[in-house]
Order: sequence, then C-alpha cells, then structure tokens
Amino acid sequence: MFTRNESFSAFLYKFPLTSFFIITQILVWAFFALPLKDAPYWFSALDGYNAAIAHGEWWRLATPVFLHANFSHLFFNTISIILFAPALEEMLGKAKFILLYIGSAILANAATFMIQPLEYSHVGASGAIFGLFGCYLFMALFRKNQITRANAQVLLIILALSFLTSFFSPSTNVTAHFFGLVSGFGFSSVLIKKEAFAPYSFYSGGTRRQSLNWNKKNLLWTAVLLLALLGIISRFF
Repeated sequence: MFTRNESFSAFLYKFPLTSFFIITQILVWAFFALPLKDAPYWFSALDGYNAAIAHGEWWRLATPVFLHANFSHLFFNTISIILFAPALEEMLGKAKFILLYIGSAILANAATFMIQPLEYSHVGASGAIFGLFGCYLFMALFRKNQITRANAQVLLIILALSFLTSFFSPSTNVTAHFFGLVSGFGFSSVLIKKEAFAPYSFYSGGTRRQSLNWNKKNLLWTAVLLLALLGIISRFF
C-alpha cells in the first residue's frame, strides 16, 4: 500500500490530484528560490501569518499548504505525499480526496490561527499530510476491512514517529499536525462508508512483465520509504 510499482507516466495518469499537489508545491518552491527582488514580498503575502489573517486575509488559511521553508522541508513533505496520498485518491475518488486533503489543511491552519499568537507564521503541507494519516487511522480503527493488518501496523508506527518527533523541532507547527490528524479522522467518518470491498484491488492483476518488474520498483519505493523515515528520525538531532 505504501510502495509504488508503476512508471512515472502511469503515476501521473492514475493519480492526477496527487500529481497536481506535488508538482504545484515543487514549482512554487522553485519560483521562490529564484533570485527575484520581490519574491520575499510575494512569499510573505501567501504564508500563514496570523496577524494578516486577523485583518481579513483569509486566503492564508489555504495557501501555506503549497509553500515550504526550504528544500529539506519540501523534499520530505513531497515524499510523504507520494507514499500516502495515491491509495486514498484511488479509494475515495477525486472529490472526496480533495475535501480530505485541502479540508484538513484549512482546518489545521484555522486551528493554528486560533491557538497560536498573532505574530506566529507558518508554511508547509504537514496539516494536509496529517489529514491523510488521520484517514488511515480511522480505517485502522473502524474500517478494518479496508486496510490490511500489516499496513495498519506500518501506518501506526510512522504516525507515532511523525507526531512524537514534531515536539523536538522548535520550527514545527505541532498545532497543525495535531488538528490535521483530527480533521482527517473526522472527515473520514463521513467520507468512508462501511461497505465491504477488496482493499487495494487496483494494485492486483497485470501482465507477467509487470510482475517481473515489480520487485525492482518495489525495492526502489522501499528505499524511498526508508529515506522518509530517516528524515523523520533526523529531527531528533
């Protein structure tokens, strides 16, 4: 579930929304990395600055999801989206997936606005990513027919590590992480129905050639998953 075995072009075709979110945040980061005179001004007009939100700049509840503080921030959030978003886009459908991803981000940013001081400012897709975690957590607890036990165990370990290490970095928006998780969990109680179906059937089947290629691709994505975990653990140091 948390490994990929399709080609890049197949990934773009099968998961257009996930691809859109990834490509958009990469392009936005690349734009602001350019040596443009007004780039800092434009960046500050889109980040989650609480004082500006209090003065009516409500777009800041959504735009921070596409902004990142540095390349490391962008890289590990992108890896997380690649690993955890595709299965949910396929399972939920496009409309529900957008609601889960963007809705969790907005509610996480709204909670940050209400809880953190006015001078607080933040960027990143972490609120949306923890919304995905909240969806998986809901399935692990209440829709067990839709997630295998092994995948649920992997998810819970990653979730625990991600959430606990949030407290070890002063720049981490713990509020967004927590309320993103809660929002994703809450959305899922409405979005995910109880009907039984074969989980992840969209990964089954395929030709013999696809089967032969699976091991190599699976090894690649396993390495990516380990790299993401390394990034999480590195916050301790």
